[in-house]
Amino acid sequence: MLRKTLIAVAIVVGAATPLLAANDVNPQADAKAFKEYFTKRFPKVPLKDFVNGPYSMDEGLRKQWEAIDQFPPYDFAVDKGKQMFATPFKNGKTFADCFPNKGIGIRQNYPYFDTKSGQVISLEYAVNQCLKDNGEKPFDYTKDDMAAVTAYMAFTSRGKPFDIKIPNDPRALAAYQRGKEYFYTRRGQLNFSCASCHVQSPGHRIRTEVLAPAYGITAALPIYRSAWNGMGTTTRRFRTCNSQVRGMPLPGGDEDYRDVEYFLSYVSNGLPISGPGTRP
Repeated sequence: MLRKTLIAVAIVVGAATPLLAANDVNPQADAKAFKEYFTKRFPKVPLKDFVNGPYSMDEGLRKQWEAIDQFPPYDFAVDKGKQMFATPFKNGKTFADCFPNKGIGIRQNYPYFDTKSGQVISLEYAVNQCLKDNGEKPFDYTKDDMAAVTAYMAFTSRGKPFDIKIPNDPRALAAYQRGKEYFYTRRGQLNFSCASCHVQSPGHRIRTEVLAPAYGITAALPIYRSAWNGMGTTTRRFRTCNSQVRGMPLPGGDEDYRDVEYFLSYVSNGLPISGPGTRP
């Protein structure tokens, strides 16, 4: 157990990810190490505030954010998503027919591992599966309609803590491990991993942008970004990161993106959903 915990801590602070056998994968140890690393590094940040990303660690940005949030720029997306959620498909069904609790207050349970299909189901993937199952055209994974529907679903779950499960299934552990390896693997011409910015350098600036901590980073998605002048989804955030390190973005719904979201959301268990969010 000590060896596994030490491996987990080493991974959190940026060491290369070892290739582990299924019985060596320890999500609980990873989550504990993740939480300890960030809370020790940023002892003045209240635990639940990590979901606010750069606003939790930069006083100037926080004041700007609080001023902006009096008239949230994502309100239009929430309103649009609510309307879309209630609008019947051609067959008379709605999004509510595809989700537990009619899709209200469930964001904190996504992504989840589906034992029937043997894959991770992100909220975006579930939305598009719902459309396909009802004879509708799937949404673009990056913005617009997808951002609106998921913004509304996130809004109905605000304050609810992440509750991501990893079932006792070797396929689930493998998916979690793939997501973890993707997060720590360097890529692109700049040879950066996700962890290079969001584990090693949160709170620091890259040009005008303050880097967010990885702990709780998925809780605020989808987000309105000033740089985008609009809403973007989890997929758009991942694709943007790939592009910024001059790597190759993956297609929407790609298994790697779903697996890395599974990893990041699991190690953030207990933190509250704060999406839709705003970022510079």
